[in-house]
Amino acid sequence: MAHKKGLGSTKNGRDSQSQRLGVKRFEGQQVLAGNVLVRQRGTKFKAGAGVGMGRDFTLFALTDGVVTFADKGRMGRFVLVKAAELAKAGD
Repeated sequence: MAHKKGLGSTKNGRDSQSQRLGVKRFEGQQVLAGNVLVRQRGTKFKAGAGVGMGRDFTLFALTDGVVTFADKGRMGRFVLVKAAELAKAGD
């Protein structure tokens, strides 16, 4: 007869870290060069003017300015950064 109560093992109780993907700066927001705009897997959004793409498909601002999004149909959805001076003149 056992002297200790058998401890049940659990096969669950684990979870992976969230990847924290998505749009980080939204339309109309001011950004500085180097700010991360979108974290994504694959090219859900494509880099437009003033935007660069990292190895992991992260989109980031190349220049200071204002974020805009453009849906170009079959060409895809683009993220652009318009220079702050131009954005103010357009308003």
